[in-house]
Amino acid sequence: MSDVRVIIQRDSEREERVVTTGTTAADLFAGERSVVAARVGGELKDLAYEPKDGETVEGVEISSEDGLAILRHSTAHVMAQAVQELFPEAKLGIGPPIKDGFYYDFDVEEPFTPEDLKRIEKKMQEIQKRGQRFSRRVTTDEAAREELSGEPYKLELIGLKGNAAQAADGAAAEVGAGELTIYDNLDAKTGDLCWKDLCRGPHLPTTRNIPAFKLMRSAAAYWRGSEKNPQLQRIYGTAWPSKDELKQYLDFLVEAEKRDHRKLGAELDLFSFPDELGPGLAVFHPKGGVIRKEMENYSRRRHEDAGYEFVNTPHISKEGLFETSGHLPHYAEGMFPPIQFDEQNYRLKAMNCPMHNLIFKSRGRSYRELPLRLFEFGTVYRYEKSGVVHGLTRSRGFTQDDAHIYCTKEQMPQELDTLLTFVLDLLRDYGLTEFELELSTRDDSDKFIGSDEDWAEATEALRQAAEKQNLPLVPDPGGAAYYGPKISVQARDAIGRSWQMSTLQVDFNQPKRFGLEYTAADGSRQQPVMLHRALFGSIERFFGVLLEHYAGAFPAWLAPVQALGIPIGDAHVEYLQDFAAEAKGKGLRVEVDSSSDRMQKKIRNAQKMKIPFMIIVGDEDMNAGTVSFRYRDGSQENGIPRDEAIAKIVDVVERRVQV
Repeated sequence: MSDVRVIIQRDSEREERVVTTGTTAADLFAGERSVVAARVGGELKDLAYEPKDGETVEGVEISSEDGLAILRHSTAHVMAQAVQELFPEAKLGIGPPIKDGFYYDFDVEEPFTPEDLKRIEKKMQEIQKRGQRFSRRVTTDEAAREELSGEPYKLELIGLKGNAAQAADGAAAEVGAGELTIYDNLDAKTGDLCWKDLCRGPHLPTTRNIPAFKLMRSAAAYWRGSEKNPQLQRIYGTAWPSKDELKQYLDFLVEAEKRDHRKLGAELDLFSFPDELGPGLAVFHPKGGVIRKEMENYSRRRHEDAGYEFVNTPHISKEGLFETSGHLPHYAEGMFPPIQFDEQNYRLKAMNCPMHNLIFKSRGRSYRELPLRLFEFGTVYRYEKSGVVHGLTRSRGFTQDDAHIYCTKEQMPQELDTLLTFVLDLLRDYGLTEFELELSTRDDSDKFIGSDEDWAEATEALRQAAEKQNLPLVPDPGGAAYYGPKISVQARDAIGRSWQMSTLQVDFNQPKRFGLEYTAADGSRQQPVMLHRALFGSIERFFGVLLEHYAGAFPAWLAPVQALGIPIGDAHVEYLQDFAAEAKGKGLRVEVDSSSDRMQKKIRNAQKMKIPFMIIVGDEDMNAGTVSFRYRDGSQENGIPRDEAIAKIVDVVERRVQV
């Protein structure tokens, strides 16, 4: 047998090794149990792959991003095999890995029940213990069609080869533009075929390499995401490199469920989604209105201090405005259908920037006015499909804290630097402290408009502004808006989830499309640079994120009720009402529970409503002119003089700290 020279890459170390022809990637990493696949020339391969002379081979560990995807996709195959063993009539859709897990779609006569999921999971455990081998096999379109003749959805994917990734989310895991492959699950002892699936791979060596998994839930899903197609049944699952990591993830989900803003919104009487309004349209109740008002008022003050000017624009416009801006050609699917009257088409506003352009254009502008910073709490409407609407964090009607800054090219770098610092500082004031930045750039798609030179200049200005913040900077190739690159601020909440918050976008294109100009110092007419910036993203979404971040226990400055007076007996009610009136005179939100409930029930109710300060008063406090504090964690501070108690609450509110 001839020799083959391969290079084994481990981080920054390269080891050259001469092996015999037929040596596999598994042989190169023998004994390294955490390695589940290989990367060769930038492409992921099964460990059964035989490296060619001169190739560089890197081991892919199961805990890496690629390793987790391979683990989860392999587990999805095991789930699909289990389903077809238990439900032989089930037809296969697609089953890709997703964030923290996987899913697989099935065409079955009846929806899966929780009992079905238990049976499927038990069958998966049996398959996992059998140690079936995942074996890759190259095939032709014709042979695959014959072999999978009983799987109509697989046949459709074969027909879409090369375009499947665009045709359906997750389809790229099965069919690409290159050769067609099928993965066989083979009996560990006999090599007999147990099951097979159309798939690009790679996969784990065997089912025994799946350490820990759990099925989570089932749901309906349209084939290829279109309501025009058959409705399939989707089973979601999760898989992890160890049982401990699986347990940590399940514990995390329990905590996340406790913090679900939809659940807390109902429990704390903050907002609701009446059926009469339709999906994705919220109404804020009085207590939710208090929080929202405080959020908006603080933001207004900070924007005023930073030199922004406030504007207002209507909720509806002639359709032509969005043709001019470029939104209709590029964003029509995200807008509500036209409304026709006066023999013209009108559209509900889906973004504020076109109307801000009209404000800039309403009169001549001088370079002396720049940068011009326009700010609006502008309500917009976007057509989100019912399946993706999710409480306040994905809704159809929402209010953006939207700013558009018009500046010269020379001012742009400094303006971006100042703008990003302003955004991060304001988010910190609301209690978010961990950030990373994502830089979204263009790719070769025809989705993007504008010259390469403008894009390069805008992208570099954003990159430099981001790097000054000394935060992780994550590239997002192809993720830019159609009119320019952007930076997205990703913030981590109290349980480590990442949320996209503010976006900053550089736009050379809308000023061109609207013919925006200013008079330069030399008397020439110049085009301004336009910077888009939504700090919260939307007030509703930010409200939902903060509600989950604080698990409903808002800091006192945002809490609807900052302090609740709890009398030990009826004789103490008037004293507490006087205290509440004095506190309200200092701008505090203080109420008194004068109901007939027992004191302990009043305390429990206040704890359920997550009120920061409980003010408890009995004979001793009333005679001494003091009050007692009880906090949300159950701790207590007794005998505080009334003026000191009010001063302490005022201080906590003004410093925006948590208690």
